[in-house]
Amino acid sequence: MQNEKLRTYLEGTLFAALAIVLSFIPSGIGSSFSVSLGMIPLLFYTIRRGLLPGIFAGFLWGILHFVTGSAYMLNVYQVIIEYTITYASVGLAGYFSNDILAAIRAGRMKKAQLYLIIAALVGSTARWFWHFIAGWIFWGDYALWGMSAMTFSLVMNALSMLATVFVATSVLLILLNKSPLVFIPKLAKIKSQSQYK
Repeated sequence: MQNEKLRTYLEGTLFAALAIVLSFIPSGIGSSFSVSLGMIPLLFYTIRRGLLPGIFAGFLWGILHFVTGSAYMLNVYQVIIEYTITYASVGLAGYFSNDILAAIRAGRMKKAQLYLIIAALVGSTARWFWHFIAGWIFWGDYALWGMSAMTFSLVMNALSMLATVFVATSVLLILLNKSPLVFIPKLAKIKSQSQYK
């Protein structure tokens, strides 16, 4: 049991590292719109391992921005919001982990797909909310086209979030359809193998 817990959090560390690597792939337009490719491995891990491991991996992903020198720091409050709370909140997608894994084990793929989409929306929306707050409060001076800080942050973060949800969900649904058992951790996978033979 202790080994499985350690394995879970080591796996989370690897997925957080993969997320930060994918974050370096150019996927934005200007400084206000981007598709966050790091959400793909983070959402996958969160669905695979659940709420608390997902929050841990998201938090670690945020901290890795400092290690890689990719964090933008204005003040301590902005740092706390944008690089701890924001990324950790992706782990809220893990609330639906048990439903998705149970549906996969039962061979109910339509249900698994539905819950996966909901999980991706919840994790992405939670992250978007905190980016919106930070953009409104801390980055308002950079608002374009005569928009207020709140409107600009709302629009640009929402567009980024929707694009990210579309890309991440598409990749995860393809993975779910092609190889559903990769979502099930190793110990649980052994019990499920017979359903796919």
